[in-house]
Amino acid sequence: MNDWPEDGGYGRGNANSQPEGARRMSHVQRPQVPQQPPRTDQGYNPNFTQAQGTGYDSGYSSGQVYGGAQGGGRGTVPPQYAPGPGAGGPGRPAPDWRKRIKVGSIVLVVGLLVWGIGTYAWASSQMRNEVDLAKVIERPAEGDCTTYLIVGSDSREGMSAEEKKKLHTGSAAGKRTDSMMILAACSSGNTMVSLPRDSWVTIPSFVGSESGKSFPARGGAKLNAAYAMDGPELLVRTVEFNTGLRIDHYAEIGFAGFANIVDALGGVELNIEKGFKDKKSGADFQAGTQTLNGEQALAFVRTRYAFADSDLTRTKNQQKFLSALANEAATPGTILNPFALYPTLGAGLDTLVVDKDMSLYDLGKMFFAMKGISGGDGKSMNIPIAGKAPQNSLKWDMPKVKQLVQQIQNDEKVTVESK
Repeated sequence: MNDWPEDGGYGRGNANSQPEGARRMSHVQRPQVPQQPPRTDQGYNPNFTQAQGTGYDSGYSSGQVYGGAQGGGRGTVPPQYAPGPGAGGPGRPAPDWRKRIKVGSIVLVVGLLVWGIGTYAWASSQMRNEVDLAKVIERPAEGDCTTYLIVGSDSREGMSAEEKKKLHTGSAAGKRTDSMMILAACSSGNTMVSLPRDSWVTIPSFVGSESGKSFPARGGAKLNAAYAMDGPELLVRTVEFNTGLRIDHYAEIGFAGFANIVDALGGVELNIEKGFKDKKSGADFQAGTQTLNGEQALAFVRTRYAFADSDLTRTKNQQKFLSALANEAATPGTILNPFALYPTLGAGLDTLVVDKDMSLYDLGKMFFAMKGISGGDGKSMNIPIAGKAPQNSLKWDMPKVKQLVQQIQNDEKVTVESK
């Protein structure tokens, strides 16, 4: 049985000048090639176009991929896929951006919480909670406001001889109060009241903070004498006895810590209304807005002999600078930036002495209360003065002092004025 045509058989030539056409062999089953959509992005290729139109394979490669996934032979155009949903490619599901954002937010929040808790724990461990206000006797009743006694001491603790010379602190042993002020944080407005260290007050009876012994009243003396006699506890006792205002918290910082905090912040901008010089403190300032470093800041708050009213002008300068310092420290740029926060805390916390009940949260509230005053939300003033007293000291105007204390105790807006 022979299916070959009669006119030539296998292997015989053809006398025609044109190639003979394809011959059908019924016993051979060729696979069917799926029809492919025309390509519109291949550019013009005459050989390729002609071959497609005639079904003739010249054996010339036109750059197409042979043997595509759908079974085509040589010269077959590869199958075209429609883009899969989203940007993930063929057959790949689109990314769930809502889920990714949610997970990323959770990770960020957890990271911030861990960082915040770690920072709080570290900073709390650096605080020196050394002052025991429980040892203060005969205390006034609590008021509606939170009150802080803020003290700047002339302590030279931890300072080298070179630093003492640079900061013009001298080399006196021990420590004394260089500035004192009451900060009342109230809902009606914050008030900062400076207590000149030369104020003439009564040193009341007290219990020794170290010995536990009872001591009788010492009579009249300058306010800073109380600190020299028995430290912070007797100072608080003396302030409460002479004002009738309860002190809730105590904070004290020395020369070195004060200068280091200012330097850690990169300086504090301050507007000095009138220039002044003072050899003892090292002050040498021109009028105008300027940025003070730690050395200059310390000279600014310590200067007294360059002014006609001495201590009163100095206390006003101290209030002004502390408010500017708090305004610089209590900002998102410092609090939320670990590269700024850690140096600032490290520079001040190990030299900051506070009462045993004061937390880092309380300390933060104190700084924000001072910042509020610099922003106009409150009042800064000296304690009302009536005139001179023994030993060239200052006598308080007691009727005004009582009115001032009553307003603070009752969380009323302070209307009392002073020099």
